Amino acid sequence: MSGDFNGWSVQAHPLHPVGVSGVWAGFVPGVVRGEHYKYAVRGADGHTRLKTDPYATRAEMRPGTASVAWGLPAYDWADGAWMTRRAGQGLPLERPVSVYEVHPGSWRWKGSAYGDFLSYRELADQLIPYVADLGFTHLQLMPVAEHPLDESWGYQTGHYYAPTARFGPPEDFKRFVDRCHQAGLAVLLDWVPGHFPKDDWGLGRFDGTALYEHEDPRRGEHPDWGTYVFNYARHEVRNFLFANALYWLEEYHLDGLRIDAVASMLYLDYSRQDGEWVPNAHGGKENLEAIDFLRELNAVVHQRYPGAVMAAEESTAWPGVSRPVHDGGLGFTFKWNMGWMNDTLAYFARDPLHRAHHQNDLTFSMLYAFHENFILPLSHDEVTHGKGALLSKMPGDRWQRFANLRAFLAYMWAHPGKKLLFMGGEFGQWREWTSREPLDWALTDSPEHRGLMDLVRELNALLAAHPPLHELDNEWGGFEWVDLSDHASSVLSFLRKARDGSQLLCVFNFTPVVRERYVVGCRHPGFWAEAFTSDAERFGGSGVGNGAGVRAVESPHGLWPCRLELTLPPLGALYLQPL
Repeated sequence: MSGDFNGWSVQAHPLHPVGVSGVWAGFVPGVVRGEHYKYAVRGADGHTRLKTDPYATRAEMRPGTASVAWGLPAYDWADGAWMTRRAGQGLPLERPVSVYEVHPGSWRWKGSAYGDFLSYRELADQLIPYVADLGFTHLQLMPVAEHPLDESWGYQTGHYYAPTARFGPPEDFKRFVDRCHQAGLAVLLDWVPGHFPKDDWGLGRFDGTALYEHEDPRRGEHPDWGTYVFNYARHEVRNFLFANALYWLEEYHLDGLRIDAVASMLYLDYSRQDGEWVPNAHGGKENLEAIDFLRELNAVVHQRYPGAVMAAEESTAWPGVSRPVHDGGLGFTFKWNMGWMNDTLAYFARDPLHRAHHQNDLTFSMLYAFHENFILPLSHDEVTHGKGALLSKMPGDRWQRFANLRAFLAYMWAHPGKKLLFMGGEFGQWREWTSREPLDWALTDSPEHRGLMDLVRELNALLAAHPPLHELDNEWGGFEWVDLSDHASSVLSFLRKARDGSQLLCVFNFTPVVRERYVVGCRHPGFWAEAFTSDAERFGGSGVGNGAGVRAVESPHGLWPCRLELTLPPLGALYLQPL
C-alpha cells in the first residue's frame, strides 16, 4: 500500500495473497482516519501502477483520485417507520409515483462561481422541502458515486462505493436520505453497472490485464463512450457489482436504483457495426451473462429489500423487462417508456396547424402501454446537448408555449404510467440544461413560471387524490378511449378508471382554438364536475372552461348512450369527475 502514512512509498507496506482466493491483504499500523492511499499494483507486464481501492467508502475530492481511509460511515438513522412501511406496502405499482430527477451539482448553488455546490446538508435544507411542496413522491439523483470528471454527470464512475466528496462526507449523504424519508420522499439513485472509465488509476487493467473488463475490445469496450465494459461472466466481477448495489440499499437506505443504459448491457452489437462484435455461444447478439446478472440482481433486491424499486432505462423492444424473473422477464419493477417520450415530444414540438396529421404520435403508445410497468420520463437527456429545454421546444408565441407545456404535462399526468420530470421543467426553464450552471431560479419571480409550478403541484395532488390516475396504471382495466378519431380538431378524450369503478374523463384540445359546445360521449347521465383545467388563470391560462362542471344528458353520441357538451380551452386539458 502507498499513501500519506508512508510518504507514498510503493514498497514500505506490501500486501500478501490470502491462500488461493485471489485476495491480497496487509496491515498498516497507525493509519489515521482521513489519510489518502492507493494500491501499488505490479502488473504482469512488470509495471507498477497506483490504483484506487475499488471498495473504498470515501474518495478524495477531484481532481485528486486517491481513496480515503474512512470505514463504513456511522450514522444513527431515524427513518425506522419509513423503512417498515415501505417493506409492508411492497412495490408501488398501484400507488402514485411522481419522480423529480435532480443533478445535485447544478440544481442550485450557494455562490456564483462554478464549484459553489450545495452540500448534502444544504441540499437537505433546500431541495427536500421544495420537492415535497410540489407533491413529488420520489427524488431521483443522478449518479453520486465518486467520479473525477464533472462533465460525465457521474455516469463515468471512479469509486463505486464512495458518495462524491463534492457535497460532503458519506455520513452527510446518509443524513440527506434520512431527511428525505422523514419528509415522505423516497430516494432513487442512478447506478451505472454497464461501463466504467479507462482512467489509469481506476478499475481498468487493474493488474495490467483485463481484470474487470473483457480483453477483447469487441466485448470489452464501448465505442460511444470510450469506456470499458464489465465482464459479467467472471464471478468476482458479478460479486463486485452485486455487493455494490446492495451496499447502497443497505448502508444508505435508498429506496431503489435506476439502472443506466440497460440496452447497452443486453446486446453485444449495441452501437457496433458488423465485424465489431462477437456473437454469444449460440450465435446470437444477446449478452447472456449480462442478462443473467440483471435477472439475479433484481430477484435478490426484491427478496431482500421489499418495496425497493429497480427501474431500467431500456430503449429497445426487449420483452418482459419489468416482468418477474420466474415468468421469463428481467425482473425490473419499472421500465422507462422511451417510445412514449420520443413520440410525445415530437408531437408537441409541431405547429398546431400540422398536428391533425400526426395524432398517431399520441395514440400509438396505447398499443403497448401495458406490455411493461412503465415510467413516462422527461429526463435530463431530453433537455441538453442541443435538444433545448421543454418550454423552448414548444411552438407558437410566448403565451402558446406556456399553454402547450401545461397541456403536455396534463396529458402526461393523465396517461397510464408513472411520471418523471427533470429539474427545471416544473417552472419552465428556457435554456437547455448544462451541468456547469445552476437552474435559472430568477424565472420563478415571473407569474407565468410560478403558474407552471402551481400546475405541477396540482397535478401531483390530483395524482395522489384520485385512484383512477394511478391505481391501474399497468392494466387495460384502468383506461378506455372515449374518442381518438377527431384528428381534424386535434382533440383526444379518454377515461381513467380505478378498481372501485370511479373514473375521470380526460379531454385534450391541442390547438389554440376555443371549441364551444364540443360533444363528448359518456356512459351515465348526471353532473360531471370540472376537477382540473390547465387553462385556469392561476396557472397563467385564459380562464376558459366549464365553471363548476356540466350535466350529461341521455342522448346517444356515437356508441355512447349519453353526451356532454363542453367548452374546450385553447391548448388545454380538462379532467372531469362524475358526481
